[in-house]
Amino acid sequence: MTTTLPPAALAHRHVLTLPTRPAAVRVARETAEAALAEWGIARSHPAVDPALLILGELVTNSVRHAAPVSPQITVVYAAGPDCLVLAVHDRHPHRPSLLAPAPGDRSTGGLATVTELTHGLGGTAVVRGDPDGRGKSIWITLPL
Repeated sequence: MTTTLPPAALAHRHVLTLPTRPAAVRVARETAEAALAEWGIARSHPAVDPALLILGELVTNSVRHAAPVSPQITVVYAAGPDCLVLAVHDRHPHRPSLLAPAPGDRSTGGLATVTELTHGLGGTAVVRGDPDGRGKSIWITLPL
């Protein structure tokens, strides 16, 4: 997994590798909450609840869709003075589209929620494929 981040901009970083099982969702969210608190990002910050929901959706998608070919997922948490970055990596080759839902689209899928929340907060969502084509990471950047 490529976990390269701009070093000067993001002072805080934590990487967690988990089995691709349902319990990973809870552990990923709890780890995020602990890391954010350690980094001085208050639980009441307006980006925190959406970030935790986004993280839960991304990990859930990996558990549901990638587990047969990806025994582990990797979650990256990073923060700087003005942004929060979350990434979830698995070894399933499918690279989903993260295009925002069209106006009037009533899609309730997890990635539609991720995209809508991310863009609604002024953030970005990017899918990065592994160099060997056998995995991907979904990177979310949210302003703080």
